[in-house]
Amino acid sequence: QVQLVESGGGLVQAGGSLRLSCEASGSIFSINVMGWFRQAPGKQRELVAVISSGGSTSYADSVKGRFTISRDNAKMTVYLQMNSLKPEDTGVYYCNYNPVRGNSRWGQGTQVTVSS
Repeated sequence: QVQLVESGGGLVQAGGSLRLSCEASGSIFSINVMGWFRQAPGKQRELVAVISSGGSTSYADSVKGRFTISRDNAKMTVYLQMNSLKPEDTGVYYCNYNPVRGNSRWGQGTQVTVSS
């Protein structure tokens, strides 16, 4: 089993920054993709950014140029640096671990609220 522990959410004013962290532990398969998804009230969960174990990244168009995803493979931790936050970035942010072999896992979610 793989466990994901997220941290770093909170309340911030528009234009501010937050940094999310997600630490994975347990039976981790080294070749994997980790990422962040978010869900706003009344909306479906959507992809924010993902990063492979080799360092390749992909972003939602809505966050390109503002958010940066990175990872520390030695610590099995993925980060999401969020700058120039907008009220529409508000939602619950979920960490995801998706290995080439094995089952995908989700974190418990962390709330990000951006006030206007």
